[in-house]
Amino acid sequence: MNPYPELTLSESATTIDLNESKGLKLKHINLMTELNEAENLNITKAMQWIKRNRKSNPLSITFLMKLHKQMFGDVWKWAGVFRVSDKNIGVPWPEIPSKIKNLIDDTHFWIQNKSFDWDEIGVRFHHRLVSIHPFVNGNGRHARLLCDILLERHNIKIFSWGGVTARSDETRSFYIKALQAADQKNYDLLISFVRS
Repeated sequence: MNPYPELTLSESATTIDLNESKGLKLKHINLMTELNEAENLNITKAMQWIKRNRKSNPLSITFLMKLHKQMFGDVWKWAGVFRVSDKNIGVPWPEIPSKIKNLIDDTHFWIQNKSFDWDEIGVRFHHRLVSIHPFVNGNGRHARLLCDILLERHNIKIFSWGGVTARSDETRSFYIKALQAADQKNYDLLISFVRS
C-alpha cells in the first residue's frame, strides 16, 4: 500500500497525486521527516555534481532538467522530467517546454542588454521558473539553486534567500507573500527577501 496518497511537503506545497507518488524509489520511507532527510541527502550529492560541471550553461533546458535529476533522482523516478499533469499552480503541462525556452531567451536578453541589475535579473528568473512549475515537486528548491548557479557563474554574490535553510514557517510565509507580489509585477518584496 502506498503511504503517500496525497503527499505534501507542507500545507502550502504542491500536492503529489497517487500516480506520481508511486515514483518514490525508497520504499522504506514512511514519514515526511524521512522523505525530507532523503531529499536533503540527494541535494547534498547534487552540490558535488554542480562543482564538477562548472562550465555547463545553466541557461539551457538540458542543464535545468539535469539539475533537477541530480537533486532528486535518488528519491523519485520522475526527477528531471517535466510534469505531465496539471497542478494547482503552474502553467498547463503541455506549455512547459515553450515557457522554459521563453524564460531562458528572456534571461539571456536581460543579461546581454543589462535590462535590470543582477538582483532583479535573479529574482525575475527565479519567479518565472517557480511560476512555470515544471516538475512534479521540488520546484522552489530547484529554482533557488539554479538561480544561485546563474549568479555565481557571472561572479555575482548568491542570494541568502531569507535564511531558508532554517525553513521556518515565518520565513516560508514571507517567501510566498513575496512570490505573490511578484505575480503582480512588484518585485520589491522578493528582492528584499533574497538578500535578507
